[in-house]
Amino acid sequence: MAATLLKISGLKVAYGGIQAVKGVDFEVHEGELVTLIGSNGAGKTTTMKAITGTLGINAGDILYLGKSIKGQGPWDLVRQGLAMVPEGRGVFARMTIMENLQMGAYVRRDTAAIAEDAAKVFTIFPRLKERKDQLAGTMSGGEQQMLAMGRALMSRPKVLLLDEPSMGLSPIMVDKIFEVVRDVYSQGVTILLVEQNASRALGVANRAYVMDSGLITMSGDAHDMLKDPKVRAAYLGE
Repeated sequence: MAATLLKISGLKVAYGGIQAVKGVDFEVHEGELVTLIGSNGAGKTTTMKAITGTLGINAGDILYLGKSIKGQGPWDLVRQGLAMVPEGRGVFARMTIMENLQMGAYVRRDTAAIAEDAAKVFTIFPRLKERKDQLAGTMSGGEQQMLAMGRALMSRPKVLLLDEPSMGLSPIMVDKIFEVVRDVYSQGVTILLVEQNASRALGVANRAYVMDSGLITMSGDAHDMLKDPKVRAAYLGE
């Protein structure tokens, strides 16, 4: 049995008087690609923000590598190997592509290895290499998503959290992003993927959790869920 890298227990998160997450339990084991699917407003992004310390929690605990990380800041978590690509990408618009990638490695001091990792990112995303001196704010949404993923990889994460990576992208770019998710996973990075495009998410994941109205309502093997009539009716439009 692979080690449990991330364990969420009884997680409750409220903001603006609304209980967005109502007592959620799930875990991510080393070497897995786990997806959290559900409709808009189910509490998926709130859960991701709680895990990465950008949102406080009301109850429950978040264990990473067996230790509670409740109350720790995002910068501390990046140092420990937990990196997130946020919904909406969040690139530094007035910095170049290269500067954005260097920002992803700000917790590191191994200059030669940072340069090697930037070269690896350019192998995964050749389009970024062609434009490495271009300002990030002038790029298309799909290119910014590539950059956000590349920037997160520069921290050498043990667990990569992806929040809605395909949102707002063209079908061709969605294909490219999921190809990259597969590629990054095949290189040994453990991934927690939050995604509204349930069929694509279930197609790449090992295991899946379904979130609805702040609760986990189903869990299991991702490929089994892809065939499940209830999942197909609720999330795949059938």
